[in-house]
Amino acid sequence: MNRLATAKRIVVKVGSTLVTDDGRGLDRDAIARWAAQLAALRAMKKEVVLVSSGAIAEGIKRLGWLKRPVAMHELQAAAAVGQMGLVQAYESGFAAHGIGTAQILLTHADLADRSRYLNARSTLLTLLGLSIVPIINENDTVVTDEIKFGDNDTLGALVANLIEADALVILTDQAGLFSSDPRRDPSAHLITEARAGDPALEAMAGGAGSALGRGGMLTKVLAARRAASSGAHTLIASGREPDVLVRLALGEAIGTQLEAPVGRLSARKQWMADHLQIAGRLMLDAGAADALASGGRSLLPIGVVSVEGSFARGDVVACIGPDGREIARGIVNYSSGDARRIGGHASTEIEALLGFVDEPELIHRTNLLAL
Repeated sequence: MNRLATAKRIVVKVGSTLVTDDGRGLDRDAIARWAAQLAALRAMKKEVVLVSSGAIAEGIKRLGWLKRPVAMHELQAAAAVGQMGLVQAYESGFAAHGIGTAQILLTHADLADRSRYLNARSTLLTLLGLSIVPIINENDTVVTDEIKFGDNDTLGALVANLIEADALVILTDQAGLFSSDPRRDPSAHLITEARAGDPALEAMAGGAGSALGRGGMLTKVLAARRAASSGAHTLIASGREPDVLVRLALGEAIGTQLEAPVGRLSARKQWMADHLQIAGRLMLDAGAADALASGGRSLLPIGVVSVEGSFARGDVVACIGPDGREIARGIVNYSSGDARRIGGHASTEIEALLGFVDEPELIHRTNLLAL
């Protein structure tokens, strides 16, 4: 039996190809069918959050453009115009089942800031408590490369972490994850079950997605790994399957199920793990790297070889081992300028070097997430 059958709180991500009419704007009949399936899940006493693509495709149609633009300001204009139609279509679809909806537009900056992260979490949980279905999309009208999620698969995983969902369902135009690209390899077979985060899955994942969407199967595999950090299991299935959500909820095995390992991060460490962009990097010597990798240790200034980037006290930074891999990340106690001055020195020297002491550690173990 798949994990959706027992899940109580679910995030469903629907891709562009499943809500648009082959690129010619929204397919309102398809959206009505998604609303009906999610209403059926609600009738099974499941809480549902929807992450939906389609705004840019609808905007392109409304603006009369013949193809997807490349310029950022034109994409943002299309998103702004199309978002109106996307929300109207979902509102009508859910209203037919007596269900209210709410629109939530997010950027990575909303989740990178601790207070805004908690506000977004509170809002979503409040909406679920009010029996409202939140409909979430990236805020493409204001997004830049520095604050974008990059694709709605990643956004779906972050939302699953944000609300501590039991399952993330990623619906696509493919049957699931295959051992190789079935379009090129006739011997490719469907992976029905695997462990989220298994490096072998990334090797299996295909390449680019459709002309409308961003990201292929690899983004879905990486999203599953990210969702697993909060204990959410991921199901990747074809949205072309009739009543796929209802059948999954009834326990039918469809597509690929990626199991989350046992264990869930604390809320603060989950927030740190969800940072897509890091404010800076601390390059560590071998001793400090080994201490952090073993877990339960703070990062002291003496273990820092060099500092990269510009960051303030309270920012999330990455800790990089001698081999160049990120081994941990955490909330730093000193700015980048101060970290450069005290790096490589004992904690007893901080006051002499800076004229003050905030903390003896660069990153305290309670604010440190070993990777």
